[in-house]
Amino acid sequence: MERVTQILVRAYEQRHTVFVFGNGGSAALASHFACDLGKGTVNGSPKRFRVMALTDNVPLMTAWANDSKYEDIFAEQLANFAVPGDIAFAISGSGNSPNVLNALRVAKQAGATTVGLGGYQGGKMLALCDACIIVPCDNMQIIEDLHLCVAHSLFTCIRSSISQVGHAAAGPHLVTRTGTR
Repeated sequence: MERVTQILVRAYEQRHTVFVFGNGGSAALASHFACDLGKGTVNGSPKRFRVMALTDNVPLMTAWANDSKYEDIFAEQLANFAVPGDIAFAISGSGNSPNVLNALRVAKQAGATTVGLGGYQGGKMLALCDACIIVPCDNMQIIEDLHLCVAHSLFTCIRSSISQVGHAAAGPHLVTRTGTR
């Protein structure tokens, strides 16, 4: 958790983009996590998290699936956008979804850091990730429940880290009797 938090905070600080993707329940979590990072970390700062859920452009996904193959719906999107320093954040309960694995390969070729959130024993995804959080369980519903808990925990840690950096950068403040600065 700490390693993934550090990777995501560094992406925020260096203004790199986080691309989140997965299938089924993991696709819904990708959208949810992108929303948490994109909106929930604002904290009144003009600096914003650069995050995109590759699961959210349904016309583009179906175009790639129809005209190419389903296994490339995320990889082809990353081929357009991923640059060195970006983060490819894969969510896969099994860790063996071909479209997730292909996207991780494309991300690595682009020089992006690869992060995974998986279940079971991590599947093939584990070997393609620079950092990976695995829920060691063989029940997909429990894995998906815990993936949501992990995503919310990451968000909470990231938001706290960003807030601390923002407060430290602002310097010390004097507090008057009325509680104002």
